[in-house]
Order: sequence, then structure tokens, then C-alpha cells
Amino acid sequence: MDIEWLISLLIITKPSKLSLSLAKFRSLSFPCEHLFDVGFNVFVIILLVYLNNVDIDLSLRQPGYLHNLLPDSAPDHPETVEQVLDDVKTKILPGLTHWQSPTFFAYYPSNSSVAGFLGEMLSAGLGIVGFSWVTSPAATELEMIVLDWLAKLLNLPEQFLSKGNGGGVIQGSASEAILVAMIGARDKVLRRVGKNALGKLVVYSSDQTHSALRKACQIAGIHPENCKVLKADSSTNYALRPELLQEAVSKDLEAGSIPFFLCGNVGTTSSTAVDPLAALGKIAKSNEIWFHVDAAYAGSACICPEYRQYIDGVETADSFNMNAHKWFLTNFDCSLLWVKDQYALTEALSTNPEYLKNKASQANLVVDYKDWQIPLGRRFRSLKLWMVLRLYGAETLKNYIRNHIKLAKDLEQLVSQDPNFEVVTPRIFSLVCFRIVPVDNDEKKCNDRNRNLLDAVNSSGKLFLSHTALSGKIVLRCAIGAPLTEEKHVKEAWKVIQEEASYLLRK
Repeated sequence: MDIEWLISLLIITKPSKLSLSLAKFRSLSFPCEHLFDVGFNVFVIILLVYLNNVDIDLSLRQPGYLHNLLPDSAPDHPETVEQVLDDVKTKILPGLTHWQSPTFFAYYPSNSSVAGFLGEMLSAGLGIVGFSWVTSPAATELEMIVLDWLAKLLNLPEQFLSKGNGGGVIQGSASEAILVAMIGARDKVLRRVGKNALGKLVVYSSDQTHSALRKACQIAGIHPENCKVLKADSSTNYALRPELLQEAVSKDLEAGSIPFFLCGNVGTTSSTAVDPLAALGKIAKSNEIWFHVDAAYAGSACICPEYRQYIDGVETADSFNMNAHKWFLTNFDCSLLWVKDQYALTEALSTNPEYLKNKASQANLVVDYKDWQIPLGRRFRSLKLWMVLRLYGAETLKNYIRNHIKLAKDLEQLVSQDPNFEVVTPRIFSLVCFRIVPVDNDEKKCNDRNRNLLDAVNSSGKLFLSHTALSGKIVLRCAIGAPLTEEKHVKEAWKVIQEEASYLLRK
């Protein structure tokens, strides 16, 4: 890519004025000439090389290591790009856990891609703060467009599209999405029953729901005892049972409480459990409960027709969330939230100080995304999602996801064939939950052995796993989803796991 052309694009100037504009760009943006001449090319190259060559090296540093390597105050005078990049190479990169490594199998993936990186780079270079339509019309309108594109790929109900009362918005994370939805739901019900009823509001979820829900309750002022966590178990593959929800709601209504928010899951963090959305939604609707669906990880898979079934019943939801930055080749952060009633958000979150007033907003002609989120400022995040969708296309993204699911299916079969291991809960997407089987039915020793296996595998530096607990069992999680992961990486990882397990079992 020609650097002069790119800069001319970023400063939006006519070619005839390029020389003058470049000179001005240098003087305004780069006080050191060598940064302009070298920095851009070097930084682009090093990041692209990193994305294409990151391997299995994982962080093994001890807490506080970086404080011993860097000075305790900023430099008084400019340093060279070479000096800074040398420190990046020798001091920063060794202290990173490489989420883009093909053998990173912990937590859930956080995809980066060249398309996403280019969009992020353009967004950073443009440097807009698009909190309202007037501050950058293209930023607002592109966000509306790409969220509609994704809604159509997911076959979401039309009520979630921007042409009506609903629409989509990009949040920073699924945690923010849950909080925004809860605040909208809270204020909607309080307008009906009175603001003094806050202490009576009740939230429901299964015990497999992400901890972000409890944090949202804390921030939204929901009393801790009114955050009802309902137990899920292996009999439903850790999905929430509708009858358990109905029982809890009925009991709270009899006690004079006000059920107002339900969080359902499509792909829980621990085991990718999928709640029965249609049945839960029916209960929510009959009791005027806001139904939020958290599909942060697994939502991406539902663009594939064969996996769309897992969000059947989403038509009963009031809000739906998935993270494009997990498994959709879009660099962090890019969490997509759709709502059927945008006014529930804007009534709860809008501010209109004199210094932000403008004709378009005052006339209600436009969307101002500042009123759909917690902060005022917001980045041009839709640009990278737009570039991912355009540069890869829907079919490529579907096959990308299918490949990871196939690799996980292969791993699940390998685990099932080894008598020392068991698959703890059936695989649905690209997460495999497994453990060393107990010896003599001793679950305590089994849990200790699996903790030790996790430590041994991660200490090897050859791969990185995380764990969870299901029904008191310590379970290892292998989440396949890094962009560079291939069949050989999965087989090599399984070999390491088997070797470490054999050593522990011989002790």
C-alpha cells in the first residue's frame, strides 16, 4: 500500500493539494520527522508479521516483571523508533499471552484479522468521536447499516432492524450490553410502577450465566437478594429449565416483588449450554419481563443455517447480543447489541445539554448513539466490521466457523477414545469440556489431578487452556477458534495433554 495515497485518504484532500497537506500533516501530527518517514511502515509491517507468525510462546513472566525492566519516569526527550521497537521485542512481547497463537485454547477466542486490523487502523487515523449523528454522519449510518447486515445474516426478527422502532448498536463488550439492556428495562418498568419500587425489582438467570450479569445488577441498583440465580445441571446439559423459572417468578409475584429482567444464554462461558429461548420467552412475555439473550460467543456460529436453530425463539427476546470480536474475525472491541425498542434505551440513557444540541437531533431525524450506551464518546468501530464483511464475505465467514467446529468435533472424538479421559458435557460448537476420569470414584483427588494437569499443560508453553467447574467437577476447556489454528495444532495439543496426564497418573 502506498503511504502517500493512504495519508491523502486519511486527511481527505484533493490530489493537487497533496504535497501541502502532507507537509502540514507532518508538522501537526509528527513532531519528529523520523517518525513520519519510518514509523508508519514499521508499525504496519511489525503488526502484520506478528499476526501471521505468532506461535505457541506464552507468557511465563512473574508479577511485576516489567517494573524491573522499564524506567520509573517518562523520557524528557524523544527516543528513536528503533529504541522503542527494540523494547517492544525484548520486554513487551515476552510478557504477553498470545491470544492469536494457533495453540491458544483458553477462555473464548478473541479474533484478529488483516481486514479487522485495517479497519481499526483507518478508524484510529481518522480519529473521529461519533457520539451523535452530527459529529460524523457516516459513522452513525454505517453502524446502522452493518448491524442490519448482521441481523439479516442471523435471520433476526424484523423488529431488531433499524427501519422500525428497534435497531442495533456496537458496545465495547457483552458486559456493557447486559448493563445497557438492564438499565433500559429497569427504567421502563419503574415508569409504570413508580421509582420507589426499585427495591422490589427481580432479575433471573441460570447459575451458568456470565458474572457480568451480577455486576450489572450491582451497577443498576438491584438488591443482591433480588438477583435470582437458578440452578442448572447435567440433566439439561446445563440449560435453564423453564419450569424452574416459572416457579421462581410465581413465588416472587406472590411475595409482592416485581420480576423485570431475564437473561437467557446461547453458549454459556463454562460449557456452551443453550437455554430454551422460546419457552423462556413465553414466560417472560406473560409476566412483562424484559428478555435479554446473551450469545456473546456462539452467536457468530448462528450465521450458518445449520446452527441457526440454537437461537430459535429469539423472536420472543427484547434484546440480543453477540461479540463480533470473539469468533468473527473482528478485532476487539466490537460487541453487537440489538433491541426491539430503542426508546427504552434512549429514555433511560439520553442527555441533552445545550452544548450538544443540533437541528438534526432536535428534530428527531437521526440516531444519536450516545443515548444507547453508558459513555458519551465512542470510536468508529463499525468501520472494521464493515471491512471484515466486505473483504471476507458471508460464505468465507461461515466456512471459517465451520472449520473450527469440525476441529472441535475431531478433538471430542480423540478424548472419547482415551480411557483416561471423559467428555463432561456434549460439544455443541467449538468448545470441548473434558477431564481425567476419577480413580476409585474419588472426586476430590480427581479434581486435584485435573488442576495439576491444567498447570502442567500451561507451564509447558506449548498451549494454553482454561478451566471451569460443572456440578463440582473441575473441567478443562479447550476452545478452538484462533484464526491460525489448524488440524495439526489440535493434534499436537492433544498429544501434550495425554503426555502430561500419563505422567500424573503414574505418580
